[in-house]
Amino acid sequence: MCTVCGCGAGELRIDGLAPLAPAAAAPLAVDGLRLRMAGDLSKQGQPSPAAPASKQDLHFGHGPAGVHVGGVEQGRLVQLEIDILAKNNDFAARNRRWFAAHGVQALNLVSSPGSGKTTLLCATIRRLAGERALAVIEGDQQTANDAERIRATGAPAVQINTGKGCHLDADMIARALPRLPLDPGTLLFIENVGNLVCPAAFDLGEAAKVAILSVTEGEDKPLKYPDIFAAASLVLLNKSDLLPHLDFDLEYALDCLRRVNPRAPVLSVSAKTGEGLDAWLAWLRTPAPVAAG
Repeated sequence: MCTVCGCGAGELRIDGLAPLAPAAAAPLAVDGLRLRMAGDLSKQGQPSPAAPASKQDLHFGHGPAGVHVGGVEQGRLVQLEIDILAKNNDFAARNRRWFAAHGVQALNLVSSPGSGKTTLLCATIRRLAGERALAVIEGDQQTANDAERIRATGAPAVQINTGKGCHLDADMIARALPRLPLDPGTLLFIENVGNLVCPAAFDLGEAAKVAILSVTEGEDKPLKYPDIFAAASLVLLNKSDLLPHLDFDLEYALDCLRRVNPRAPVLSVSAKTGEGLDAWLAWLRTPAPVAAG
């Protein structure tokens, strides 16, 4: 997991180029760090990690670090997580202050690979065109394919390639911001790397996370990957036009989402048919303060 291995160091590319070295982070302040460990979900009224279904099953998430690395003690893993997340949270706080100072509202779109984030985002941009300023930061391990699709809609986009890294972090976002025209009132979409694990741990300075779950995935994804859905302010149930052709239990999926995050609204959407897009756009248009911290 990224919070203990620091994956992808030295492989960052923004629009195909290696960026300059990051500015030095402020001294680490561990007090008040929002650290997600095993047991945190139960403290927040969310389901605790499930026990193995039988004596033959294994669960490596019950230790203090909530993760296992062979040969490394749990105490060492906890310290590694604290160090990595403290550095990221320092950059995230800077981003949040920058967004607030410049009147930019940033949303972090998170999902598994192939959930339809980019297609949905393109449809969203086309519907919002001319209504307000829009910009996009795209995150993928390789290629600029998604950024090119976004640019084809007329919206400015910057592609971040993470190399072996499996998520965006706050420092990457800080380096990408100067490459975009971000006037006051701009809505900035950050399309994270497709991954339901590590993006949950890394604050980017966004105003809110929007989790996307495709109906082509399993209904119990929220239970298997609870952190990402518990952190979401909104859940989009995507590709709803495929429901008649799939053996997907919609009620069970909604129940799984409610068990992990009873507060977040859930919208069924389809970029192909337009179903639910009016509700999604209404949520985007709802007056909300820019990120502040």
